[in-house]
Amino acid sequence: MKIFTTGGCGFIGSNFIIEQINKNNKILNFDKLTYAANQENLSDIDKSPNYIFINGDIKNPEKVSSAINKFNPNIIINFAAESHVDRSIDGPKNFIETNIIGTYELLQSSLRYFNDLSDGNKSKFKFIHVSTDEVYGSLGYEDRFKETTPYNPSSPYSASKASSDHLVNAWHHTFDLPTIITNCSNNYGPYQFPEKLIPLIIISCLQGKELPIYGDGKNIRDWLYVQDHCLALDCVINNGKIGETYNIGGDEEKTNLEIVNTICNILDKKIPLHNGLSYNDSITYVKDRPGHDFRYAIDSSKIKNKLNWKPKHKFEDAIIKTVDWYIDNQFWWKKILNNKYDLNRLGSK
Repeated sequence: MKIFTTGGCGFIGSNFIIEQINKNNKILNFDKLTYAANQENLSDIDKSPNYIFINGDIKNPEKVSSAINKFNPNIIINFAAESHVDRSIDGPKNFIETNIIGTYELLQSSLRYFNDLSDGNKSKFKFIHVSTDEVYGSLGYEDRFKETTPYNPSSPYSASKASSDHLVNAWHHTFDLPTIITNCSNNYGPYQFPEKLIPLIIISCLQGKELPIYGDGKNIRDWLYVQDHCLALDCVINNGKIGETYNIGGDEEKTNLEIVNTICNILDKKIPLHNGLSYNDSITYVKDRPGHDFRYAIDSSKIKNKLNWKPKHKFEDAIIKTVDWYIDNQFWWKKILNNKYDLNRLGSK
């Protein structure tokens, strides 16, 4: 299998590429290398004969089309996106440009490539668009997001992703491009940029910093270990039905406060503080994020029943693996703190 991947130096994309290279598939990774991208994520496989990297922006149609045509993939999977809600509050324009305009240009390049394929190769081609559960908006204590849930995005980030989803659907229904959309819940695991909650809290503990929690900490998210997400995407690539959407969740709903306390309790055992205090003594409650959605929860029954996928990792086990990874790979995140991000809050307007 030849898979053209956009945004493959990011968190989910790099985990996906490692998984696919280990399955002996060929990968072309087309990545702009924004602040959240890191080529070191792929250092273990970057010398593989099955791996090609091209530094490029999906908003550049000539470069995208040239790369696609030369590689001749049967799968195009789009991870490329600006993805942090807080940054979208501070600077929405980048989210509009990459997530909407970039998706449009990628769809157009993919459509031109698809139309030039022979009928036999057309039947093997799929365009996979990786999106988020945030497009559905906010839930109360009841219900879960289904694939049929109406879109109701709250932030510039989720609005831009909702727009990209609608574009992908339109290119399928109008131009017959064989597309599939996936909407996932909150991912966690190795190589996640430190601005996101779980690595932010782990690293803040290890750095002896305060642990900021928005509002009262009772906002709820469904957590999905990134390797389970990658396995779900593999199922979609191999068996997903053209024109469909698949929701991917971990069935692990936790409040933000639960997440922080769990990480603190793990570190209390692994690296106890010398002063006898707990890491959770450093929790501080800060002004809530503007437009902060209360709860996300995914109904994954469709992908479970249709594609025979289910998450393999329980949160209580995978969060320990995640904490261990950030302890063991301090050189990785310290380099980021030195060059790209200082753990300070964004999006507080």
